[in-house]
Amino acid sequence: MAHSQPLKCLSVKLVMAGDSWVGKTSILRRYTGDSDPSLISTIGIDFRIKTVTIDETMLKLQIWDTAGQERFHTLSVSYFRGAHGFVLVYDITNSDSFKNVEYWMKDIQKLAWEYGIPFFETSAKNNINIDQAFSVLVEGIFGKKASLQLATNVVTLRERKRKDACCNT
Repeated sequence: MAHSQPLKCLSVKLVMAGDSWVGKTSILRRYTGDSDPSLISTIGIDFRIKTVTIDETMLKLQIWDTAGQERFHTLSVSYFRGAHGFVLVYDITNSDSFKNVEYWMKDIQKLAWEYGIPFFETSAKNNINIDQAFSVLVEGIFGKKASLQLATNVVTLRERKRKDACCNT
């Protein structure tokens, strides 16, 4: 019987950003399997944990859901520090939320993000591209962590409105 190597474990901090009521919490709940259907606005900050495995490495994703209201902007941006990736969300039925992506990107840019942003059109309601978007983001982060050249990744999600712990950190 072969002795298997223990899985490596990495902790990854992701931050959901975007205006209020664009679907950040719905996307996060869909991705983490939280079936709570209540639609309430995030007050300040909330987070969820999800564990994924890539190439025999467990990644403990700490996904921070920031409030989009202007009064919480300074608090939300303070959670950007130390993030390995961002998920920017806007609502295709609200052009102002799309225009404000630039506003959110300026805050992220202050923390040294790279160009070449993956883009996914998603629907939390219909469960379209949620897992794929997070997979691309996490695999990009994992690849950079694995090569010791960690940089911040950003995924932009265009949202249409309508555990396991592995790491001790």
